[in-house]
Amino acid sequence: MLTKEKKNTLREWLLITAGILILTAGVYFFKFPNHFSTGGVTGIAIVLGRYIPDITPATLVTVINVFLLILGFAVLGKSFGIRTVYASLLMSGLLELLEVLVPLDAPLTSQPLVELMFAVGLPAVGSAILFNVDASSGGTDIIAMILRKFTSLNIGIALLCSDIIITVSACFAFGMETGLFSILGLIIKSLFMDVVTDNLMIKKCFQIITSDPLPIEDFITGTLHRGATQLHGEGVYSHEGKTVLLTVVSRHEAVLLRNFIRKSDPAAFLIITSSTEIIGKGFRGVN
Repeated sequence: MLTKEKKNTLREWLLITAGILILTAGVYFFKFPNHFSTGGVTGIAIVLGRYIPDITPATLVTVINVFLLILGFAVLGKSFGIRTVYASLLMSGLLELLEVLVPLDAPLTSQPLVELMFAVGLPAVGSAILFNVDASSGGTDIIAMILRKFTSLNIGIALLCSDIIITVSACFAFGMETGLFSILGLIIKSLFMDVVTDNLMIKKCFQIITSDPLPIEDFITGTLHRGATQLHGEGVYSHEGKTVLLTVVSRHEAVLLRNFIRKSDPAAFLIITSSTEIIGKGFRGVN
């Protein structure tokens, strides 16, 4: 029987794997054939592949990732996360495997804008999943870790600048049309990534004002296996004593809790809000 901690660990590794699968599909099937360079290691590989035609972009991604992993271990040592190593090598291996199993000589469709949406959307979803479990696909994130350790640079700005340089270089490597698509893709990626990340991290915060808290408390702790905080209040008009329960649950659990309260205590007053930053036991740890 797996403990709760082991189940959570297994779930996180499965999510990392799923995130890499989604990310790799977007890169291989949509970015590579169209030469969309929107930054990162895959963007570098796409541009370099234009000038080194004997080496495929997938192989270039592997070479760059391995180099950066070695650099990361040399500079960062034990602080270099095993999740990043796993994700980086898995992505490189999958790209190499897809080149053998599903070779592509041209884009899947004749609609570059549609392909750009998938080239940006799939990697954004995959990266958001990785971010949600404190992992990354390596690549330029490794450089960011090194910069963070030794400099006071704004890492977000530094990475954005590097992405812009890589993206603009596509204009010179593949022509203005592909370059402009790549620039558009970088803009969409920046916006889409925030939206996807926030949606994956959304939790529901409940404030429940009730005169009969015990059934609700039992449901929260016994059925949902969540914690709650109990406060004592008083109605301003009636001066009747009330119990205020504070709890945070997932979106699925929120539906169950809301339906239970409607049936068990129709007179209860509910305030339900959304939050993307919940720090504490059972949620994200304090770094």
